[in-house]
Amino acid sequence: MSNTYKQKYPLIWKKNNFYIKIFCSIPNIATGIILTTEQATFIVDPGDGILRDLNKDYSAKEILKISDIFISHGHHDHVGGVWSLLTYLSVMKKKTPLNIYFPKGCLEIESIYRSFHEVYSSELSYKINLKEIDNSKSIRRKDISIKPFKVNHREPSENNKTSFEVPSLGFKFKNNDKTICYGGDTAYCDELVKMAKGSDLAIIEAGAEDENESDLHLTIDQATQIGKTAKEYFLVHVPE
Repeated sequence: MSNTYKQKYPLIWKKNNFYIKIFCSIPNIATGIILTTEQATFIVDPGDGILRDLNKDYSAKEILKISDIFISHGHHDHVGGVWSLLTYLSVMKKKTPLNIYFPKGCLEIESIYRSFHEVYSSELSYKINLKEIDNSKSIRRKDISIKPFKVNHREPSENNKTSFEVPSLGFKFKNNDKTICYGGDTAYCDELVKMAKGSDLAIIEAGAEDENESDLHLTIDQATQIGKTAKEYFLVHVPE
């Protein structure tokens, strides 16, 4: 059965100073998320339009505070806004470093960075640190701890008869005693089930049109069942 669930963006969640806004998460179009605390400003999966969305809510001074970008995987609807965001930060004379965390083997981010650096290295006002990561270690940035975890995202081969694995990660963000689990794009996997359970917020993709696509994405039923194990949940990446 095809999805009938409709999501209205943006989606906003806040507990104390822990804040997340999902500007959008639309398959094959764009994803864009900002996560902030008292000390931190992170961007997660900056798809096309992220710069426009940020400028609606934040001043240039506030955008320049972005210290870290977290990439779940390299598909265009999750990284399509990286170039424009990096350019804007340089034009606005960002001085502090920017860290980009991305899954090991994610060639798209490496390619974007190489091309960007080739064009703008002579005028770049800030340092970009590429951080290739896997699920082996947690990360501490400012007042947030981040646990990357492996998910099961695949894409069809050219003949559409088989599929292959895409380098991909989910992230569990923790600030004080509050946690946000972001699964990125994934089919059903035990690690997502484990990480979502008990989270204050779980952000779960439901990109499968029907059960025939459940080896590539989660169905609405699967995503809902996982989401219900968290205190609150959002279903995202639902086909329109």
